[in-house]
Amino acid sequence: MRLFRNQFSVLSLSLLGILPAILVPAARPSHVHAATAAQTPPTDEALAARLDQLLAPIFPADKPGATILVARNGQAIYRKGFGRSDMESGAPLRPESVLRIGSVTKQFTAVGILRLAERGKLSVGDTITKWLPDYPTHGRTITIEHLLTHTSGIKGYTEVPEFNAHVNDDRTTDQVIALFKDEPLQFDPGTNWAYSNSGYFLLGVIIEKVSGMSYADFMQKEIFGPLEMTHSGYGKREPSFPGEARGYALKDGQVVPAEPLSMTGPYAAGALVSSLDDLLRWDNALDADRLLKPETSRVMWTPYRQSTGKTSSYGYGWLMSEYEGHPIQEHNGGINGFTCHALRMPDDRLYVAVLTNSDEPPADPGFLALSIAGEALGRPLPVPGDFSMTTDELDRFVGVYVADSTTVRMITRDGDHLVSQRKGGARSSLFPANDSTFAFVGRPVKLTFGRDAKGQVDRVTLQQGGYRQTARKTDDPMPAGRVAISLPPVALAACVGEYQLAPGFILAVTQEGNSLMAQATGQGKFEIFPESETRFFVTVVDAQIEFQKGNDGRMSGLTLHQGGASMTAPRIK
Repeated sequence: MRLFRNQFSVLSLSLLGILPAILVPAARPSHVHAATAAQTPPTDEALAARLDQLLAPIFPADKPGATILVARNGQAIYRKGFGRSDMESGAPLRPESVLRIGSVTKQFTAVGILRLAERGKLSVGDTITKWLPDYPTHGRTITIEHLLTHTSGIKGYTEVPEFNAHVNDDRTTDQVIALFKDEPLQFDPGTNWAYSNSGYFLLGVIIEKVSGMSYADFMQKEIFGPLEMTHSGYGKREPSFPGEARGYALKDGQVVPAEPLSMTGPYAAGALVSSLDDLLRWDNALDADRLLKPETSRVMWTPYRQSTGKTSSYGYGWLMSEYEGHPIQEHNGGINGFTCHALRMPDDRLYVAVLTNSDEPPADPGFLALSIAGEALGRPLPVPGDFSMTTDELDRFVGVYVADSTTVRMITRDGDHLVSQRKGGARSSLFPANDSTFAFVGRPVKLTFGRDAKGQVDRVTLQQGGYRQTARKTDDPMPAGRVAISLPPVALAACVGEYQLAPGFILAVTQEGNSLMAQATGQGKFEIFPESETRFFVTVVDAQIEFQKGNDGRMSGLTLHQGGASMTAPRIK
């Protein structure tokens, strides 16, 4: 759910891994499950020492870094900055630093809507045309609640090529709405769930219509001012708050300034900035019912039940999940140059925030936040080495698992570990947490395998936060592995060029010795392997590239095949 970077899912190859420091805990006996190694929450001093040990190696002092907060019972017990706020000046990130929070903005937008609802200014059951009479709903009824819960079916504007091609252009709200309003609905409102920045953009416009104030002024008057959140507000293209960090990206392994972004684009879906201390003020106010009535908060933090009877894991601006039976209310954020994750565990009165000033940090903020929460609870996440299996034991899980007509997951063994790959997705290494559950390396995702009455593995359930999906094991054969051939340098050179998959989204193909490399706009470089002079495949995701040869012997275009979909791209350079 990373937002306002390039939203094309094709060839999204950034692998946000966690460094060994967080994967290999010190002084823990091998073959002991992490959750059983410690059950009592550590003292504040012991937790701080543990987090210093884990986090300092991840965020070097001379690179973009992170600010990290842990609070228990409303009081900060750990707040630190790691790395640099500004690479040019060398200024360090401090706990007081201001960073963009991306889609964590949605929490604030949702609370803004609910405050207006409590005053009788609007109802979440209102149709959006009550407030946006010119918005085309394609003959369907779309309510404010549908926007809050991502069940409207409205296509996200960050998936529209025209938006991504001009992210630094200042636009009015009407101009942004024009990018998506005529797109067909993805499904009937209320019947399904699909994350949509468009929904929260429209909520911002509704706040303005109802309140008579700009979204920025409304947030200042209703939330930031009363809570004394003096380091929070509506972000600008350049840092405008004292101590506001600059955002960075990686290009060919080098740190570079992030792509500029007009904050008229993210708006109510992701334009806010904040600091650790202000986010703690926010969490404390929510806990003390200073912003909403208790009954309103309960609805906000309740997963939405769709008209089909299916329940999503999303409420109003919050994702609900759990860890080891401990409920979690959370959201992540990603915007050019910044990623973050904030979670609260209400039963434990625990709050964790991880804010980074890189859109490709060395550790995924969501995984870090959950890892930190696990340490604070005395129930650390499992890590490689806690539990081991023989290759014969691992082979029992190998197979093809089908969840539905579009979701197929292959489990294979690569030497001494299992690998999971969803059709059309990336390969992910797994490690065993116990005799039936495997965790993804560096990601807060796990697979739990089930057995039939005879003890044979017959299903697998994927769990990520509050989301669960079960797939049945089939007798389908494993797809045959692809075999690369050798091509002469002249044949590789014929493929070199820039291919336009969509406006502003280019796949650059380059030659490096006897290898052919590809790099999509805003993403990392990866190798593509030849099956013939025109057909190539990718190993990091399940994707293939087929070139079309022109009359001059060079390639005139290509077709990208991934996940059952195909995209054509003419050569433009």
